[in-house]
Amino acid sequence: MSDLPEKQVKRLTSLIQEAETNLAAAKELLISIIGEDGNVVTPKSSIEDVTGKVIEGVFDGQVMVGPDGKNYPVPANYASKSKLLEGDVLKLTIADDGSFIYKQIAPVPRKQVIGTLAQHDGAYYVEANGHEYRILLASVTFFRVKEGDQVTIIVPEDNPEATWAAVEAPL
Repeated sequence: MSDLPEKQVKRLTSLIQEAETNLAAAKELLISIIGEDGNVVTPKSSIEDVTGKVIEGVFDGQVMVGPDGKNYPVPANYASKSKLLEGDVLKLTIADDGSFIYKQIAPVPRKQVIGTLAQHDGAYYVEANGHEYRILLASVTFFRVKEGDQVTIIVPEDNPEATWAAVEAPL
């Protein structure tokens, strides 16, 4: 019976980690909807008929950095689904109604590597080829991967110092 408290502690630890993951996912979803500055962010699939202010910038792994150095929120679910990487050039159209519409216009060269999912400091990482790449929580929740799982990630081919990767698929 001495194993019972140890099993309970492990189960509680697991439940707390799961709750923290769900809370972080909820926060990330909220930010993707309302933006970090409170503006509603509405990505659309087609920008053909949209008029508004157009800004080109570079994706840094989480946000688009404009030519003026200003950060523009990129919805995590869009970044994850589009497999955006550090260095990708994006075009942001801020429509007349205030919605944000992103389009990837110049992707960086890519390569795929296999690694292991890890979590520390409140973030998720994939350890691959002796390097640790940060990944978006949206990818973790979408693919339902857990710490220790093997995943294929996409990394910038020409940037060995990249800190972010995109998840291609779990193995």
